Amino acid sequence: MNTNRRNFLKTTAAIAAGTMLVSPTFAGMAEKKSRYKISLAEWSFHKALFANEMTNLDFPRVTRELGIEGVEYVNQFFKDKAKDEKYLGELKKITKNEGVTNVLIMCDGEGMVGHPEETERKKTVENHKKWIDAAAFLGCHSIRVNAGSRGSYEEQQKLAADGLRMLCEYGDTKKINVIVENHGGLSSNGEWLSGVMKMVDHKCVGTLPDFGNFTIDRQTGEEFDRYKGVELLMPYAKGVSAKTNVFDVKGDEANMDYFRLMQIVDAAGYKGFVGIEYEGSEISEKEGIIATKKLLEKIFVTL
Repeated sequence: MNTNRRNFLKTTAAIAAGTMLVSPTFAGMAEKKSRYKISLAEWSFHKALFANEMTNLDFPRVTRELGIEGVEYVNQFFKDKAKDEKYLGELKKITKNEGVTNVLIMCDGEGMVGHPEETERKKTVENHKKWIDAAAFLGCHSIRVNAGSRGSYEEQQKLAADGLRMLCEYGDTKKINVIVENHGGLSSNGEWLSGVMKMVDHKCVGTLPDFGNFTIDRQTGEEFDRYKGVELLMPYAKGVSAKTNVFDVKGDEANMDYFRLMQIVDAAGYKGFVGIEYEGSEISEKEGIIATKKLLEKIFVTL
């Protein structure tokens, strides 16, 4: 173990221990049992992972030390291990020993699900199959994919729906869902993505509404209303991504109304994991994760 990784893990453990010394007010909140469970998106630790301060195998243990019970992997942090049964077996053993639930795998870099050329769409589907297999092995319920495409609004809907249906047909054989996050481009348009869901019309397809990803065009600054977007995507949700960036002095997310967002989630009757995805830079990754967890727990007791 390198020095950076050892120091990172020690610091994380120390911070985790500090969170156990909660105030009476916070302890009182825990008395009300919430129907929601909290998971952690691995991207929340992307800086530490890219710096080799922790590894994908460390992720479940660090997650549990922070008092979080589910993990959401990002494929690029074990990109060459999708078919490595020994590695996946070790990862599965770690999560079992830690009492952590494997929730999903976020898949990037495997091609455009809605590629205009049929051969490329089929290639993308083939590229994702190994991640569906890995998710099934680990006991996850879903893989998250991107609905990238090219063409007009309507053309991209049809192309993305075609690629997703092919993926769902394979996912169905493994009992794995194929879910789409609002992740830039037209996928961040709630009307467009909900329309794609209707077109696919398969029990294995779904959405992963991300509270923060509603920028359609970064160059022009075009955005879709986040509250309307979450409302449109929640009927198809098989996961929820609680994105945070900046916190105010009260511990609330400074740029979005988290109470309103979780009320939309709650009104939809959602009962699954709510995944923390901290992307800010004003505080450390560990502190941002803990701050998001406290914010969610504060809201859960009001729902």
